Amino acid sequence: MIEELLPNEVVVVEAHGDDGAEPGQLFPEEAEVVKRAVDKRRREFALVRTCARRAMEKLGVPPQPLVPGERGAPRWPAGLAGSMTHCDGYAAAAVVRATDLASIGIDAEPDQPLPDGVLDAVFLPGETARLRRLAEERPEVHWDRLLFSAKESVYKAWFPLTGRWLDFGEADIEVLVGSGRPRHGGFRAELLVPGPVVGGRRLGHFEGRWTVQRGLVATAVSVPHTA
Repeated sequence: MIEELLPNEVVVVEAHGDDGAEPGQLFPEEAEVVKRAVDKRRREFALVRTCARRAMEKLGVPPQPLVPGERGAPRWPAGLAGSMTHCDGYAAAAVVRATDLASIGIDAEPDQPLPDGVLDAVFLPGETARLRRLAEERPEVHWDRLLFSAKESVYKAWFPLTGRWLDFGEADIEVLVGSGRPRHGGFRAELLVPGPVVGGRRLGHFEGRWTVQRGLVATAVSVPHTA
């Protein structure tokens, strides 16, 4: 699912709740992070890292700990860039050689409306207006959840490049619908604060893709080394 949203250089490993996937053993450093967490949290933490290690293995990188760093972002081995996501019944990791892409960000959410009050708290007025138009034209998609997921993917791609927080209101995202594919499309995130410098050029926007399938909304952002 997420694999189709990213360039071919990216290795994606997914685990769906209905495919019998089981988490592997955590490294001691990882187990320490979740030793006081509830069972559900520990299982999700372990399952998404199992996905990540399988993806790393496909790139010839041996298994090793993936401990959360600042703001919870995973610390990837030298030479790799990656992103992880999980929600009820689903986990996924995307990994790429750092020479192929500057950064990636992925997110998956349940294909359901956002809880009351979230929309006004995290979306810009222009985004809200565009969401309403999309909802009128194509009510079969939960556009509010999709935009929330896109903002998560943008942040996950942003943070490794900057080491700084990006507020929900600091990126204005326009969701684009694919021609003839109503449950697939792209999005463009205009950065409202100075963007990261990549390949000697300061970025003013990120681009991503989205899909809705198997009861999930999924989004992904990939940042190339050159514009």
